[in-house]
Amino acid sequence: MKLPRLAAVVALATGLAVVVPAVNPAGAAPLDKVRHALDLVRAGYGSDQALSVKDVVTDADGTTHVRVTRTYKGLPVLGGDFVVHESGAGALKSVSATAARTLTLDTRAAVSSTRAESAVRGKLAGPAALLVDATSGTPRLVYDVTTGGYQADGTPSELHTYVDATSGKVLRTEQRIETADGDGQSLYSGTVALRTTASGGSYQLKDPTRGNTYTGDAQNKTDVCILIICIVRAPATLFTDADNHWGNGTTTDRATAAVDAQYGTDTTWDFYLNTFGRQGIGADGKGSYNRVHYGSNYVNAFWDDNCFCMTYGDGDGVQAGPLTSLDVTGHEMSHGVTSRTAGLTYSGESGGLNEATSDIMGTMVEFSAANANDPGDYLIGEKAFKDRPALRYMDKPSKDGASADCWSSSVKNLDVHYSSGVANHFFYLASEGSGAKTINGVAYDSPACDGSTVTGIGRDKAAKIWYRALTVYMTSSTNYAGARTATLSAATDLYGAASPEYASVAAAWSAVNVH
Repeated sequence: MKLPRLAAVVALATGLAVVVPAVNPAGAAPLDKVRHALDLVRAGYGSDQALSVKDVVTDADGTTHVRVTRTYKGLPVLGGDFVVHESGAGALKSVSATAARTLTLDTRAAVSSTRAESAVRGKLAGPAALLVDATSGTPRLVYDVTTGGYQADGTPSELHTYVDATSGKVLRTEQRIETADGDGQSLYSGTVALRTTASGGSYQLKDPTRGNTYTGDAQNKTDVCILIICIVRAPATLFTDADNHWGNGTTTDRATAAVDAQYGTDTTWDFYLNTFGRQGIGADGKGSYNRVHYGSNYVNAFWDDNCFCMTYGDGDGVQAGPLTSLDVTGHEMSHGVTSRTAGLTYSGESGGLNEATSDIMGTMVEFSAANANDPGDYLIGEKAFKDRPALRYMDKPSKDGASADCWSSSVKNLDVHYSSGVANHFFYLASEGSGAKTINGVAYDSPACDGSTVTGIGRDKAAKIWYRALTVYMTSSTNYAGARTATLSAATDLYGAASPEYASVAAAWSAVNVH
């Protein structure tokens, strides 16, 4: 059981300063027992050292284990921690320690902190902190220089470099970011790998390698909003697990939907990072979070920029299952990217471009995952929806019965989910070209509105052009004509105005009546 951080300093008879908790939680060892345990071992530490209780564990038989850290002449002693084991009857059983009780060393540094910092190369190096390093047995005065950034595999870094304060020599380094590799049984994507956070003997569904993105349970509650202000938000109770194996692949385990949502955010993060060099939705390295099990029979999912979060309903079991399929998660997170970049207004033609951006990028996330259980396709929501083959179709959007294949002056009057069809159709044509073909087992036959033949440039190039247009050229009120201009400018930047890529983008827009 952990003691609270609030603490008070009490002086023992020897003058040795000891920090013990000021408030004792129910079930913890009595404070006088904690003090007694320290009193049993206080001899030998001397007045230059101060002890602080970090943790107390009490066994069923009353045995107490008091974990203690210490300082020497005001400097932290790295490796100086120890545990006092006291019987229920109050007798000292043993002490677990690596460093000697007695410390004797000069705490005056021979080299400056500036010199210590210069010994460490890193763009995000922090100030040098002086401390005593007793991890190797012989205590020595060192500087601790912390360097941030990212490790080779993209994992955030908190690297501590210890520099000898006498010689200026680098002694060793220590990486403090710890990850746990778990796995989950998802509803739609099979068994997937998950990066989680170890905490207190269990695991949290929180990924420290992707900005601490996490998934929580909304507990079937909903937000309470007045106009656009939500005065009460449904919870996002962090999922935890004892063995780091999450879900069971069915809706009987509430963690299963969480696995899909977390996997989706992980995959989306990786797609934007690996494809565009974008560190997270806001390009700031910060993670968003998911809420699953929102409401009751809620057949939808949404991104909320105010909470920087995705929210997923469980579906009604008839029309749809949980809205946590891979393309849906990529779709929702991409709304956040649009918000942080072009900020396309969510109405009229700009609203259709906003929705299409999420369909395009959600589709690319699905392709990038290369998951055999959910292979990439140009269908939107095909895994989650039960009452139809897909929610939307990019090769011929009108197959859903409402979306527009081609631009006309009336497109701006459609719901944004249907006016998005024009851009979705453009992206398919720019990627794959017109005519019949089969991709990953799905048959497509995409016609050009003007009867022309369009040659595709591949989805990867088309996505890079769209992303550059979104992040560099589009503005909040961009319409379809403006999107054509923006993507042609992006194609020029990336491939040149005389390139086949530029020509294909122009042809694909003409094929959906955007001139």
